[in-house]
Amino acid sequence: MAGRTFAIGDIHGDIHALWRLLAKLPELDEKDTIVFLGDYLDRGPRSKDVIDYVRRLPKETKARVVALRGNHEDAWLRVVERGWDGFVLPPINGCLAAYRSYVGGPPASEGEEMRQDEKAIVMSGQFFPDEVLRWLSDLPYWYEDEHAIYVHAGLPKRNDRWVHPSELEDPTVLLWIRDEDFFVNYRGKTIVFGHTTTACLPPELSSFTPDDPEDLWAGVNVIGIDTGCGKGGFLTAVEFPALNVYESRE
Repeated sequence: MAGRTFAIGDIHGDIHALWRLLAKLPELDEKDTIVFLGDYLDRGPRSKDVIDYVRRLPKETKARVVALRGNHEDAWLRVVERGWDGFVLPPINGCLAAYRSYVGGPPASEGEEMRQDEKAIVMSGQFFPDEVLRWLSDLPYWYEDEHAIYVHAGLPKRNDRWVHPSELEDPTVLLWIRDEDFFVNYRGKTIVFGHTTTACLPPELSSFTPDDPEDLWAGVNVIGIDTGCGKGGFLTAVEFPALNVYESRE
């Protein structure tokens, strides 16, 4: 008998939301899988705690744990490898919050400017421990099981055909794409994605909870589960194949 899969959306440094959500999941066993869709850090105040917890979770649960790469992890890796380029870490992405969670500084408030003494360190990304950088570098871009394909952001189209992740020479598109054509017109095996908050997805196309724009969003074979955690929203998980939904909010 196939196990269950629990897909979990973008966490963005909110460790309390992650704890609340996991506490609401049913008891898991060796047949079950937890799939994180990426974006563990930035924005929320406890990026370090989220990453540490997700890293050790495989030792604390019977279920298999799959942690995917998000665009925020990808951005930090670019900074570490190539240096600040003025694009990948704009202040709106909450990079200051991630930095302070690692060095023990005061929580960053929304829109706060970096201090001069912080800029050089933040712009290099060198505050991440080596073992964390190795973990980030090893995060896969996608995962597939009998229930669905799981990616951070979505799938691209080539020659009027949706491209399976295994066919991509450069899988980073799976982390950054934000294409209404995908949200509206994708047909194929179910895709579960985060990255674009559900409040920004076409509400008229949601067949799941069209009356709540902040809730899980489900179109035709596409399910969006970034419900704004770390940005004033909450964290969501969806269970396959039953399509049960779990939320961190009370």
